[in-house]
Amino acid sequence: MRVSNLMLTTLRNVPAEAEITSHKLLLRGGFIRRVTSGIYAYMPMMWKVLEKITKIVQEEMNAKGCLQTLLPQIHPADLWKESGRWEGYTAGEGIMFNLKDRQEKELGLAPTHEEVITKIAGESINSYKQLPVNLYQIQTKFRDEIRPRFGLMRSREFIMKDAYSFHQNKSDLKLTYKEMDDAYRKIFRRCGLETVAVDADSGAIGGSASQEFMVTAEAGEDMILISSDGLYSANQEKAVSRYSDPIISGFNKAEVITTPNQNSIEELCRTQSFDPSQIIKVIVMLAILEEGIKQPILVSIRGDQELNIVKLTNSISKHLDKLVIDIFPITEEQLSIEGLDQLPFGSIAPDLENTFLSNAKSWEKEFLRFADLTVSELKNFVCGANKKDHHRIGMNWDLIGGLPKEIDIRKANPGERCIHDEKQILNECRGIEVGHIFQLGCKYSKSLNATFTNQEGNQEPFWMGCYGIGVSRLAQAAVEQNNDENGIIWPLTIAPYEVIITVANIEDINQKALGEKLYKQLKKEKVDVLFDDRKERAGVKFKDADLIGIPWRIVVGRDSVSEEVELFERCTNSIKSLKAEKALQELIKEINLKKS
Repeated sequence: MRVSNLMLTTLRNVPAEAEITSHKLLLRGGFIRRVTSGIYAYMPMMWKVLEKITKIVQEEMNAKGCLQTLLPQIHPADLWKESGRWEGYTAGEGIMFNLKDRQEKELGLAPTHEEVITKIAGESINSYKQLPVNLYQIQTKFRDEIRPRFGLMRSREFIMKDAYSFHQNKSDLKLTYKEMDDAYRKIFRRCGLETVAVDADSGAIGGSASQEFMVTAEAGEDMILISSDGLYSANQEKAVSRYSDPIISGFNKAEVITTPNQNSIEELCRTQSFDPSQIIKVIVMLAILEEGIKQPILVSIRGDQELNIVKLTNSISKHLDKLVIDIFPITEEQLSIEGLDQLPFGSIAPDLENTFLSNAKSWEKEFLRFADLTVSELKNFVCGANKKDHHRIGMNWDLIGGLPKEIDIRKANPGERCIHDEKQILNECRGIEVGHIFQLGCKYSKSLNATFTNQEGNQEPFWMGCYGIGVSRLAQAAVEQNNDENGIIWPLTIAPYEVIITVANIEDINQKALGEKLYKQLKKEKVDVLFDDRKERAGVKFKDADLIGIPWRIVVGRDSVSEEVELFERCTNSIKSLKAEKALQELIKEINLKKS
């Protein structure tokens, strides 16, 4: 390809909407163009990157015996209602674009395809003899992000590879899950990315186990916690750790004390000389469940710990067997709307009576109570007295009606000890999720009544897995991980072009002739080559070449008569002056070596 035919438009200034390095460079390099918030056009060079990533994904998925398909992007609401996900994905802050057709039937633009593929499998697979099956597709997905940002990292339209496997039992599912783990590691390695696999929360997809593949980068939205020996890694949403021991309380008796204007843990500790680990912090929240149920929640956690909302949400869903659509702290304004008295904020205890909710207009009339593991072991603690500006000291669980349901709902933090080895410490880094694999179990097959005939002749639901890679996100993540002050440094295997030939002065007959000769020879050797034949100053061409990040550059300059050129490697910024023929030999050898 010749640059004069490439429709290349580079920018010297950073576009106002770009927030992170990769987003800035993709816009400046002319790889993407913003159409509206969260929606981008993939320009010709970006499309070549995406095609190369797609080819690698296809090769590795096919090598594992997966079957490529293409599923519809418009889904009937009935399928999603049957699985129980329609309301959660469309109501309030749901991410599914939804519409009605001319017959007033509800439809959704697919953010994911569990429902459709499960229905198809249920109608197509009859016997255990047909299992396992793993179907995948690569297509555009749609998600109505509340706050689209960071370019292709969190956009409303994006390219994704999603695969779905069907099995006769759990052990067979685990084998495919392991195979997909292996395939993903190969995909990311071939794409030139450094990734870390971490335990992850399954989120709205659900399932018993999941693992994310993260590209480590400072701009990552996720915090990853990794043990110092590298044997444990998890997204902070999922991570667990050994928390510090509490300070032993020296209270001689149980009593109520006055605590005027001491409504926070910090104020209480400063005034009363308590340690946060001696105090039970009670958080009052409201969970909005499917079918519009509004469930008040009382959460007890140690005063020196932070609540992990994701863990709490999952615990509520599991306990009630209902999808949590939203969850948030209860405010005084909400109490007023509900016709309830004001809560004694700052002095609430785990035994706040359910009678407080008796006059609620739309809320459930009973608190769902949880206690984090950090408070279950406390024998002598401080807690609220359910009366404004009053607290109780010297308390234990027997004195306040017993321990609520114990669950892990605390946020693990860097610097804490690891669960597998207390000598190891959790370290933090930021990550960009580029892949996620799930063991779904029978969640969708049961809800959609997708069954097969087992060896005994009985009907039973499929065991399922699902496996996603954000193809367009991966492309930007590669830029976020591979760049310098001059521009992008594409990994060779996914670069839009492997080599760029830069002719310093295209109007010089000898320079142009040598450039054309090298261009034809590289094309003959099946090298993906770009020829900068523009009538621009050499400095402009060099800056553009650095910005768009082509891995190798051959510079044809003043020594074109003797056919001596400069061979420049973008990732190392190393330069060699060689005869053209020698430069080609060395270049082709290096390209083949790095691609193998």
